[in-house]
Amino acid sequence: MRVKAMFLADMRFQARYGFYFLYAVLTVVYGMVLYALPEGWREKAAAILIFSDPASMGLFFMGAIVLLEKSQRTPWAFAASPVRPMEYVIGKVGSLSAVSLAVAAVLALTAGVGNLPMVLLGTAMAGGMFTLSGIVVAAKISSLNQFILWTVPVEVVGFVPAVLHLFGITPDWLRYYPVNVCMEMVSGAVPSPAGIFVAAAWTAVLLRLSGQAVLAMWGSGGGGKL
Repeated sequence: MRVKAMFLADMRFQARYGFYFLYAVLTVVYGMVLYALPEGWREKAAAILIFSDPASMGLFFMGAIVLLEKSQRTPWAFAASPVRPMEYVIGKVGSLSAVSLAVAAVLALTAGVGNLPMVLLGTAMAGGMFTLSGIVVAAKISSLNQFILWTVPVEVVGFVPAVLHLFGITPDWLRYYPVNVCMEMVSGAVPSPAGIFVAAAWTAVLLRLSGQAVLAMWGSGGGGKL
């Protein structure tokens, strides 16, 4: 029940601060871009758009979300409540994944990607990885500038290999790299079982790290600034 409450609270927060309106506008813009491209380009363009925005929105927005909560001293209210760090984390991942999946579905259908369930599974898995990474970083920083700086390495190791893999530029063994597995799924392809296992294992590691980071944040004093 607490997970459901956290999920709904996060969705209300996102609606209040215009997340849904922003992504409604972006979805229309992205859809127009895809529709304007030659038909042969649309699937790869859709994979790049889905992977670099709706799938990774948690990485980009988590800094602002957590810093706003810190400025309102919300984490310390959570620390005194029955809410557990993992429930907080799952609420964040779930609420952002709902937006990611809706946008990804529209873009995939616009581009004519055939394997929609695989696209959505890849979006959910990539979104989980990026959101959890964003939570780990956001829990440790005190300003938006710090968050932007700390997420640069995450962006490099998260986006560059995946885009190169989409175009077949990476070595064959890198197909097991977690974000490359996700990119395969986002593009509508079915990855190897070993690749899915590695991606799931890495997600589990990030889930544990994010729970520990949130617990440390709740136990600390001070606030954050935007």
